[in-house]
Amino acid sequence: MQILFVSLGCDKNLVDTEMMLGQLAEKGYTFTDDEDAADVAVVNSCCFINDAKEESINTILQLAELKTTGNLKALIVCGCLAQRYSSEIQSEIPEVDAILGTTAIDQIVEVVEGVLNQNSENRLEDINRECVYGKPRSVTTGGHFAYLKIAEGCNKRCTYCVIPSVRGSYRSVPMEALVTEAKKLVAGGVKELILVAQETTLYGIDLYGEKMLPELLRKLAKIEDLKWIRLLYCYPEEITDELIEVMKQEEKVCNYLDMPIQHASDRILKRMGRRTRREELEATIEKLRSEIPDICLRTTLISGFPGETDKDQEEVLAFVNEMEFDRLGVFTYSQEENTPAAEMPDQVEEEVKEERQAEIMELQQDIAFDKAESLIGQTMLAMIEGKVADENAYVARTYRDAPNVDGYLFINTRRELMTGDFVMARITGSYEYDLIGELEDEFTE
Repeated sequence: MQILFVSLGCDKNLVDTEMMLGQLAEKGYTFTDDEDAADVAVVNSCCFINDAKEESINTILQLAELKTTGNLKALIVCGCLAQRYSSEIQSEIPEVDAILGTTAIDQIVEVVEGVLNQNSENRLEDINRECVYGKPRSVTTGGHFAYLKIAEGCNKRCTYCVIPSVRGSYRSVPMEALVTEAKKLVAGGVKELILVAQETTLYGIDLYGEKMLPELLRKLAKIEDLKWIRLLYCYPEEITDELIEVMKQEEKVCNYLDMPIQHASDRILKRMGRRTRREELEATIEKLRSEIPDICLRTTLISGFPGETDKDQEEVLAFVNEMEFDRLGVFTYSQEENTPAAEMPDQVEEEVKEERQAEIMELQQDIAFDKAESLIGQTMLAMIEGKVADENAYVARTYRDAPNVDGYLFINTRRELMTGDFVMARITGSYEYDLIGELEDEFTE
């Protein structure tokens, strides 16, 4: 019995996929990437913005065709789109045999067995159900790095966001369970753990009555063969002095922080329901750079939010120019139904959103290229990601590079290296967002 898994959307969704794969593998199921060989297809869907929604729907429709033109016997849809639009999927795509909500991933084995016995059923649990954890997991990221999902849901309720309505309120995974899972991942060869949640900085507030991310980092840093710990999705208003101190003290915690800010105009930040203003953002960034001089800061922005004017755009450009983020991405605003922002007046035309997005990214491109060039001459620890085909070169990442979103370091060497190896590399050049280097012990002027 061959199962095809398609995981769409964010890295939090990928962790859910890996847990479903692990549960099925434990029961003896096997997997395939070949659509034509699959008996069952499972789509772990996303609906965060319109583009993600379209990708999910198109993937489901494409696989639905295989029930008549191919060998596919059953089609299961999981994840955020399934949770949000379960009734629409059932009525519009009858080829879908089962729907699994965001909090029901621990029931994947029963659902697969049910659809193979031609019993269609939906598992839509309470979205505030306790986090699923402690399940078998099949890592799909190559084995040398893995995501550790430390919490589920969100309490912030930004006016543009659907996450609380499909993922529920903020729920932390117990610390003991996270440390146990981390140890298993490291025992399986993982060298880098990337901590993810809708918001990592609030970890523990619901379970322990206080923010416990610093304590979790200290415990994870004690795992012997773990090399790097990376933080994503840190809300600026929740970054504490204690967190900064732990980043400074614990060598395994990368001097890298992903801190989504979404905008820089106080007026738009307020309309978004964000908890920070520009002055506070500037103060947080200044403190981080003062305390951790080599910190790499990543952020994300939204262009074209309802009511955004040319003046607001100018504020964003000035802020980006002044702050000089190491990494920055921009999404165009997506008008999501049943969110407060969708009902706001002064919706911005799509063409204007895209023009503003391009304008910000053009500015950031110059900043990022200059940042990359400024690293020439430095020596950095790097993790090998793989070999460049037909060349004496390897793809690597430094502490400044989160997988799949940041740049790479290309290391020229004839030496045989393995994925997951750590090496010291001298940066000898840069090309756009990427770096070029040599092994430190092979470097010659």
